[in-house]
Amino acid sequence: MGAVATAARIRHDLHTRLLDARTQTDDLFGLVREEVLYDRPIAERHRIIFYVGHVETFDWNLLAHRAFGLRSFHPAFDQLFAFGIDPVGGGLPADTPADWPRREEVERYQRRVREELDRAAERALERSDEGHPHLMQMLEVAIEHRLMHAETLAYMLHRLPAEKKIRGPEKIVWKAPRVKSRLVEIPAGRATLGLRHSNGEDFGWDNEFAAHEVDVAKFAIESHNVTNRDFLRFIQAGGYQDRALWSTEAWAWRTKEGIEHPMFWRGEGNLWVYRTMFGEIRLPLEWPVYLSHAEATAYAKWLGRKLPTEAQFHRAAYGTPEGEDEHRYPWGEETPRERHGNFDFRSWDPSPVGAHPASASAFGVYDLVGNGWEWTRTEFAPFPGFTPMPFYPGYSANFFDGKHYVMKGGSPRTAACMLRRSFRNWFQPHYPYVYATFRCVED
Repeated sequence: MGAVATAARIRHDLHTRLLDARTQTDDLFGLVREEVLYDRPIAERHRIIFYVGHVETFDWNLLAHRAFGLRSFHPAFDQLFAFGIDPVGGGLPADTPADWPRREEVERYQRRVREELDRAAERALERSDEGHPHLMQMLEVAIEHRLMHAETLAYMLHRLPAEKKIRGPEKIVWKAPRVKSRLVEIPAGRATLGLRHSNGEDFGWDNEFAAHEVDVAKFAIESHNVTNRDFLRFIQAGGYQDRALWSTEAWAWRTKEGIEHPMFWRGEGNLWVYRTMFGEIRLPLEWPVYLSHAEATAYAKWLGRKLPTEAQFHRAAYGTPEGEDEHRYPWGEETPRERHGNFDFRSWDPSPVGAHPASASAFGVYDLVGNGWEWTRTEFAPFPGFTPMPFYPGYSANFFDGKHYVMKGGSPRTAACMLRRSFRNWFQPHYPYVYATFRCVED
């Protein structure tokens, strides 16, 4: 197949993937009852109706003029739905439902955006030239941006009471023996962080470049994620009341917000219940605990341990005892499949730790991909040689502020394409709603 035909096929595949990504977000909005679209499940975020418009506006603002030469048909919506809100950044929004357009207007705008972009994409597919020099990269950005929102919208809708949602598919019944986490010694070696610029066929966001090697000293890491059972001991030992375990900023946040337990938990008399996507159940002790970076750090300090660095996570997940090669995924080179973990929208909730023995890395560390993003103690910062995307310069650079921490791995709602080794997620330390867990290390 010639180079031109290959490029055309790739563009066609990208457009198909964009259509599939739309299905993911459409299905999510379909979970919400009509009267709830103007609710705000998380105080720091926009109302749900914003995101109905945002995922389309992003595609339009990215592709319409720059890639396809289209003119705006609704400039007011192009601006209104353009930007989300960074959590805990600059005060809470104070808008009311009346400040937003009617659902019918937003959906009419959505349909027009899709129709115009799809027609333009089809014309681009028929051309023999490359068109816009960044077209394929821009389509990748549109796809992954939407799939990211398919995940962030899920944890936002998680905060809605069950009666405000239309129940989804039946939950998966996981069969897994109870496992006991242990410290796994990881010998000193090198970890390769990031993507190489020369590998043109692999897409990556600007913060994933450029690849570089890091020397990692010997350390030990827990074989499994910290579970709700493990974290319950921290609560029973008074961890939330022990000032010595918390940084000054974390303690101020904890006391101001009255944080006494993970956001996914609720006390009911002497029992704990857990908020799943579609209801409450008795606390599942073998599930990984989901919580903020501040809470994870306090727990690790309680044990006399730390959260791993980004480089330590890479060494444990992708390194080999021989030290020469690094795997594409923790289990090897095989494309991610169901037996490897809980990811790619497979489940609305976690699986018990140890439910996927095929997930083991070369060192015998489990569930490093899927079932919950994993907090690290590495601040989100550029790699050497960082260059912003020319058509999306603020994607990463706006968050290189020393206030965000890198997360690795993926959650049950993370798309398979973002399970790549180089992908970096990040959040502020006092944001407790994310599907994020952790494990500890000893240096």
